[in-house]
Amino acid sequence: MRIHLLIGPTAESSDRFRTILKKKNALLAKSGILCPDWNHIRLYMACADPDAVGVIRFKRGFSSPLAQKALYDEIALQLKRAKEEDSPKMLVLANGQIGSMLTSDSELKRLKALLNTVSDDIHITAHVDEQARILAPLYANKVMEGRRASLEAEMSLAKGKDWWGSALALRGENEPYYGLFNDIQHPAPWLDYEGMVKTWEDVFGKDSVSLRPLDRAALLSEDAPAELNEILGLTDALGKVDPNKPEGLHSAVSVTRVRQFNELVIAYMKAKEFFTPRDLWRTLTGDLREPGAPIAPGSLGAVSKHFAASNKSLIKRFPALAEALAPDAKLKDWEEADGTKGYRASQYLAAFAHRIRNNSTPVAELLAEANQINEEATHFDDVVADEHIGGGTKEQKQKVLDKLKVNHQIVLSTHIRPHNDMGRVNEEELAAAYSEVPMRTLPEGNTGNVIVGCMKNEAPYIVEWVAYHRAMGVDNFLIYTNGCEDGTTELLDHLQEMGVLQHRDNNDWKGKSPQQYALNNSQSEPVIKNAEWIIHIDVDEFINVRTGNGTLDDLFKATGNATNIAMTWRLFGHNGVHKLSDDFVIEQFDTCAPKYCPKPHTVWGFKSMFQNLDAYRKISCHRPNQVVEEKREALKWVNGSGKDVTEDYIKGGWRSSKKTIGYDLVQLNHYALRSAESFLIKRQRGRALHVDRSIGLNYWIRMDWSDFKDITIKRNVPRARAEYARLMTDPKLKKLHQDGLKWHENKVQELHQMQEFQDLYAQALKVKLSETERVAYALALDMES
Repeated sequence: MRIHLLIGPTAESSDRFRTILKKKNALLAKSGILCPDWNHIRLYMACADPDAVGVIRFKRGFSSPLAQKALYDEIALQLKRAKEEDSPKMLVLANGQIGSMLTSDSELKRLKALLNTVSDDIHITAHVDEQARILAPLYANKVMEGRRASLEAEMSLAKGKDWWGSALALRGENEPYYGLFNDIQHPAPWLDYEGMVKTWEDVFGKDSVSLRPLDRAALLSEDAPAELNEILGLTDALGKVDPNKPEGLHSAVSVTRVRQFNELVIAYMKAKEFFTPRDLWRTLTGDLREPGAPIAPGSLGAVSKHFAASNKSLIKRFPALAEALAPDAKLKDWEEADGTKGYRASQYLAAFAHRIRNNSTPVAELLAEANQINEEATHFDDVVADEHIGGGTKEQKQKVLDKLKVNHQIVLSTHIRPHNDMGRVNEEELAAAYSEVPMRTLPEGNTGNVIVGCMKNEAPYIVEWVAYHRAMGVDNFLIYTNGCEDGTTELLDHLQEMGVLQHRDNNDWKGKSPQQYALNNSQSEPVIKNAEWIIHIDVDEFINVRTGNGTLDDLFKATGNATNIAMTWRLFGHNGVHKLSDDFVIEQFDTCAPKYCPKPHTVWGFKSMFQNLDAYRKISCHRPNQVVEEKREALKWVNGSGKDVTEDYIKGGWRSSKKTIGYDLVQLNHYALRSAESFLIKRQRGRALHVDRSIGLNYWIRMDWSDFKDITIKRNVPRARAEYARLMTDPKLKKLHQDGLKWHENKVQELHQMQEFQDLYAQALKVKLSETERVAYALALDMES
C-alpha cells in the first residue's frame, strides 16, 4: 500500500483536496484508493514536538504530552484498521498543517514512524506559488489570528542567506495564554521551498517529495479533480465537482489596524496576567476593519529577489513550476499602510478594556484549574476498575484510563465544555399550567398535524404519550409496530378502533431497519398524504413547546413562515428513579443534559416537523431528505428558537451545532432510559433503529444526563392528565394498559434473576459522572456514531 500525503503547505490547496476526496470517495474506492474520513489535522497534532504547542493544539486541548500520546496511539490504530478492513492500494491524507507546521527533524521522524506502521511506500506532494504571492495573504491571515509583528520580520530575513534556518532561529517558547504561538507570530520557514524539500527528504528519502504549481483558478473550478487524477496517477477520470469561490483578501488598512491592536492587547494581557478568549479577541478586531486594496505581492520584491536563485533550481527539478514561481511585476517596496481616519490602537483598547477584563480569566486561575483537573481525573481510576469499562488486562485499563483523562482535559479546556448558560427560558421555575385546548374539527380530506412513529414493547407508555400530544395540538397518529410481546399491538389496535390513531403491522419489514421501512410505507398512507404538518418522533420523545400556551399552533405562530422546524433533543436521565412505575414519564424525570453540549454527537441530535409540501422525496429517521429542487425556494428551516437555519439544513444534517442550536421556543424532551428497570427491558430487546446492536452500559452512560433541572414540560401535566383520563374511561383501553404494565413488571423480575442483567443494573447505578466526565467518557467510546 502506498501512502500519499498532500501537505499543502497552504490550507487553500489541502482543504480543497479534502473536499474533493470526500465527494469522490466512492469513485476512488473503486480504484482501491482510501481517504479516511477522520480529520487529518490530527496527524499534525500527534506528531508535533511535545513542547511545540501551536494554536491548533492549544485550542483543541492537545497541549499535554499525555494527550498527544493518546492521539498518536489512536491514529496508529485507525491506520491499522483502515489497512486491514479496506485493503486499499493507496491511502491519501490531505492536511496543510503537516506541511506548514511540522518543521523539525524530530517531528517528521515521528510522522514517518507513525505511517511506517502500515507502509514504507510514502510519497509527499506540496503545491506552491511564488513566495511573495503566498506571503501577502498569509501574513494578513496571521495578523487576523493574533500576529503582532509587521512584515519587517520577513524583510529582514530576505536580506540573509538561509531563510529556513533563520526563520526557525527566531522562534522562542510558546506562551499560549497570551496568544504567543511561534506558528502565528514568526515568519513561515516553509516559504523556503528548497529548505522544505530538503528537510522532508532527509527523513523520507530522496525523491520522496514532489512540488506542483498552486493553480488557484483550476483548484476552485469544477474541473479541480483533474489535478488529483494527475497526482495519484488515475486512469479513470474523477469527473467534476461544485466550483468554489476564492477567499476574500483582507485590506492592507485592516491588517495595519489589527496588527497594531494585537500588539497592545498582548502587552495588556501580559501586564494583567490574564487570558482573553480568542473568540472575543477576533470579535473586537472585526470592528477595526476597513475596506480597501490588499497588500500587493509586487511590493514584496525583496522576498522575490531572495528566492530567485532557489526557484531557478527548483524549476530545473520540477519544470511545471516555471509559471507558478515567476514573480509579479515589481512595485514600490512595501511599507505598512496607514490606519486611516486618525486610527490609534490605544483608543480602541481603552474602549474595549472593560469588556476584555470582564471576559478574561487570570492565568493563575487557569493553571490552578489545570492542576485541579489532574487531581479530579483520579475519579476515572474507579470507573475503569470495572472490567466492562476498562477491559480485563492491566494494559487495557491503562489505555482506557489515559484516553479518559485526555478527553477530560480536552473537554474542560476547549469549546466543547458543557454548560447550562444559554437561552432565555427559566427551566427550574414552574410557570402557570397551560390551559386545555379542544381537539380541532378538521375538514374532510385534511388529517391535520400528524405524528408518524414506530414502537416495540412500549405498552405502559403509549396512552400518556398519545394524551400529551393530543392535548397540545397533534390531530392524528400513524404508528408502526414489529416484534411486540407486551400487548403494544393490541393496545394500538384498540386506539384505532376508538378513532384515536392509525396502527400498522410492520413485522414483514425489509432492508436495513424496520423504522426506515415503515417511514417509506407511510408516504403512501392517506393520513400522511393529507397532513398539514408531519412529525416523526418516538414514544420516548415529547414535543415541549415553550411559547404561548404551549401548543403546536403557538409554535407555528412564533416561527412565522417556517416550513421545517428542527427540534433539538434534550436528553433526560434516570433521575435517581430505580423502579418501574405507572406515574407519568414527564413527571418522574426532570433532570437532563446541559443546554450547551456539542459533544457527544447524540446530545444535540434533532428530529423535525415539516409542512406537507412534497418538497422532499423521503422521510428519514430525523428529517425529510432528498429535496425537490424546484421547491427549494419555498422552504424555510428554523431551529428551536425560531432562527433561520435553512442554509445549514436544507440539504441534510440531523445534529445541531454551536451556530444552529436553540431551545427557546421548542425542544424535544428525550427520555431514552426512563427508570433503571425500564432500561433493563430496553437492553434486553435492543434498539428499534439498530436491530443488530444491543444496548449496554455504554448506552446508559451516553444517555444518563441528570445534571440540570428542567421542569418546563410540567406545565402540560394538567391538560395531559385530563386527556389521559378521558381516554381511560374506555374500560378495554384501561385493561390493555394495565396488562401491558404487568407484563413489564414481570419482565423486570425475570431479568433481575438473570446474572447478566442484574450485573448491568448494578453497574449502571454505580456509575456517577459529572457532565464533563460524561462527555469525556462518551468521546472515548468505540461506538458507531
